[in-house]
Amino acid sequence: MIAFKKEVVIVTGVDLAPQAVEILRDFQLVYAGAKPTEEDMVRLVQQHLPVAIIVRYGGVSARVMDAAPGLRVISKHGTGIDSIDTEAAKARGIAVKAAAGANAPAVAEHTWALIMACAKNVVGLDQRMREGHWDKSTHKSLELRGRTLGLVGIGAIARRVAAVAVALEMPVLAYDPYAKDAPQGVRLVDLDTLFAQSDVVSLHCPLTADNKHMINAQSLARMKDGTILVNTARGGLIDEPALIAALASGKLRAAGLDSFEKEPFSAPHPLQDVSNAILSPHIGGVTADAYIAMGTGAASNVLAVLNEQTVTG
Repeated sequence: MIAFKKEVVIVTGVDLAPQAVEILRDFQLVYAGAKPTEEDMVRLVQQHLPVAIIVRYGGVSARVMDAAPGLRVISKHGTGIDSIDTEAAKARGIAVKAAAGANAPAVAEHTWALIMACAKNVVGLDQRMREGHWDKSTHKSLELRGRTLGLVGIGAIARRVAAVAVALEMPVLAYDPYAKDAPQGVRLVDLDTLFAQSDVVSLHCPLTADNKHMINAQSLARMKDGTILVNTARGGLIDEPALIAALASGKLRAAGLDSFEKEPFSAPHPLQDVSNAILSPHIGGVTADAYIAMGTGAASNVLAVLNEQTVTG
């Protein structure tokens, strides 16, 4: 009996959820490790000639694509595809897919964890208690009821965030140039209006060449004094020196940040010394449930593209 060699799918990570592995049971999975460099990826694709790449960590450049002539689909283990050179993929006829909505519940919940922590100074009060202080007579938290939430982007994650805000009796504004409608309780506005009227600004948009550093000295100046800024999207949306200046001056009450311009976050970093910035290492979408949903979504996208191409090819 002739044994046929399985086609290869490379995963830029150390594992996939067992449910995702089962979906790709007819393929050979090759794991690139947690921090594959471009050089690592070029060597790996030259060695294994994959038909698909599932992107958990790092990215896929044109150079990597050119080293894999049989590559037919790049599938993101998540929603953000800014680490993939989509123009290069399009030019080479390589499909790029994302596991849309797979981590939306997890990221929306983490967004609210950061908003609440900023409004109630959870981290600061915890630290003060551990130092032996009892600040009941001097501390005042921010009540969110009646305050306006501004959402930059109104996709699957932002819609979940908005639903919680509506339940908390917060007016909700949203800016999204691609949105045709908005959920009940959400008013679509232009970006300047959102910055000027929001008490909490939360970012939920992809990073593009057009919106890089959309949060900068000029846009921060248009915000209310004491605004809370939360970013569970992409770090490149924020000019970090301008953010630090706004936090130091009191222009911003606090910031909750789950993503950074350069990742992994490398110490020492100026944000480490900013007491009214709450930091987490881009783990908004990292839950047991999201791990399965993103893995199965990415694997299903691979299978769908390859099957479609086989049928139509």
